[in-house]
Amino acid sequence: MKLLFIGDVVGSPGRRGLARTMPHLRQRFEPGLIVVNGENSAGGMGITEKTANEIFETGADVITLGNHTYRHREVYGYLDRADRVIRPANFRRSNPGKGAVVVEKQGRRIAVLNLSGTVGLRAARSPFDEAESRLAGFEGEADAVVVDFHAEVTSEKVALGWYLDGRVAAVLGTHTHVPTADGRVLPGGTAFISDVGMTGARDSVLGVKKEQAIERMRTDMPVRFESATDDVWVMGAAVEINEAGLADSIEPFLVPAANGSTGRTDAV
Repeated sequence: MKLLFIGDVVGSPGRRGLARTMPHLRQRFEPGLIVVNGENSAGGMGITEKTANEIFETGADVITLGNHTYRHREVYGYLDRADRVIRPANFRRSNPGKGAVVVEKQGRRIAVLNLSGTVGLRAARSPFDEAESRLAGFEGEADAVVVDFHAEVTSEKVALGWYLDGRVAAVLGTHTHVPTADGRVLPGGTAFISDVGMTGARDSVLGVKKEQAIERMRTDMPVRFESATDDVWVMGAAVEINEAGLADSIEPFLVPAANGSTGRTDAV
């Protein structure tokens, strides 16, 4: 089975870019499962039911989230109702939403687990302990496990990748919006990358209009951020999951959204 994993969708430019590019990605990779991180999909921070529906309309099977999960209070009820929108499992158990989901695709049961880092981010429990607990719960319920690790620092991401090597199909990093060059299959058979990047404008600072980000950093004064609109790219990774529930390959990709339907790709 081929997993198509899409990095953080930033605002309406990211949502539109994903919609334009997904037909090309589906043709190129022929995925059996599509997972999209949507935690920046609503105005660059958080998610709403409307933006979640737009992502699902592109063909996504599961939407994962991160530290901006609760930015919009009106989404809380939706997170409790939604079957395939998940937030970090190591948030407080009383918080709205769920941390994992098992979906059946192509005759395989795939568990998707969302975790938050704790170095530079806030979470109620260690991602290592939470992963251990969840893996025990997946026994007999899932044929493979895919982890979206939404974390700030590469050291924590690399450590979790090694910790779970041979026990999950993939540990795919999100949150920093900058794709890393360390995508590989670890010796135990787990596909790993520190960060798959973002789906949004590269003519920006992590998806934010660059003038606003620069002003904030230069002045230390409050600045209202808006999603940048120019030079939108879709970033992610494709992972081949074998019958043993581990990975045979990982292929990170960066695709310019404006040319997504023409077949042009720029992969790393």
